[in-house]
Amino acid sequence: MHMMHTLICSQQKRVQKNVQYSGVDYLTNPGRKNDKGPEEEIVRVRLPNKRNREMFASADLMLGANHIRVRCFDGETRVGRIKGKIKKRVWIREGDVLIVVPWDFQADKCDIIYRYTRPQVDWLRGHGYL
Repeated sequence: MHMMHTLICSQQKRVQKNVQYSGVDYLTNPGRKNDKGPEEEIVRVRLPNKRNREMFASADLMLGANHIRVRCFDGETRVGRIKGKIKKRVWIREGDVLIVVPWDFQADKCDIIYRYTRPQVDWLRGHGYL
């Protein structure tokens, strides 16, 4: 009887712990795929530095081999190369808002240096940057 009571208490503690995480009980619905976890809070949004020739761009088409066709906010369409630092950490998809740096020696190419998350894009639109 004591062992059964201990087992029930330990399960209740796990349930209480899981309920505290974003209000979802993962023990009753472990296969839930649509839960994104806690909402991301915006602490700081990185803006393009004009002195470094950085600008906003939108991912247009995935070309493969770490290259993406991007539509820059200066009206040009360029082929963007995902830098290694970004490639290992962040997945870039079509429609994402990015920061790019055009190349000095080839105007139709650029480096992708940052990708905005959805809450960051909403913040940028709300403050008139996009």
